[in-house]
Amino acid sequence: MNYETWSPVYERILADFGFDRESDERARDVLADLTEPFDLGQLDASGETVAIAGAGPSLTDPDHPERPAELDRACDADAVFAASTAADHLRDAGVGVDCMVTDVDKNPETARELTREGTPVAVHAHGDNVPAVREWVPRFDDEWVLPTTQSRPVAHVRNVGGFTDGDRAAFLADHLGAAELRFVGWDFDDPDVDPVKAKKLAWAERLLRWLELRRDERFDVLDGRRERIEAAFDATDVADERL
Repeated sequence: MNYETWSPVYERILADFGFDRESDERARDVLADLTEPFDLGQLDASGETVAIAGAGPSLTDPDHPERPAELDRACDADAVFAASTAADHLRDAGVGVDCMVTDVDKNPETARELTREGTPVAVHAHGDNVPAVREWVPRFDDEWVLPTTQSRPVAHVRNVGGFTDGDRAAFLADHLGAAELRFVGWDFDDPDVDPVKAKKLAWAERLLRWLELRRDERFDVLDGRRERIEAAFDATDVADERL
């Protein structure tokens, strides 16, 4: 993702949520100070089918009727990129995780363990998580930390696109050359999320619609949702990458 392409989208996210750009930039700089450059060759996904795992009920609820099929779809992929707590549920079910994408707000112990096992963790810094970044990132094995930001990238901190952990995992896989993205554990209509999370999920599906247009791909997770997405968000903006 080129930052000049991402920047107008970022501006709209800032305006919609009332986030502060300078806070994001300060967080980015803290993360830069705590990390070293990450070798993207350790996470090459060129030509691969990558499962993008979210932490929705279809993955996290052991009694959910769709869970066995979701786990099978993850197992059948060439690589699995897990958003936040999805990593725990996959590992508990015996499914390997090739990358965890997190802003260290829920399960930092898992992120630490993965880096110490030699599994890359894409750590995201933003204006609201600086204390967690300061506390946890120094405990990770630095060789396996990929630092990311949603603001302008600096030094070795990358901006691959994306806003939530889940859609950022998809943008990361795209950045790394994935041939196909497969979505498991995604539940946009989860009734148990709070209003802020619901708003973030609305942005996630909007960003995934943008990404599938950029990739000329159809994400099954958006089936039955595209018309509503484009009614809520100007379809012209989506098509010409201004969202």
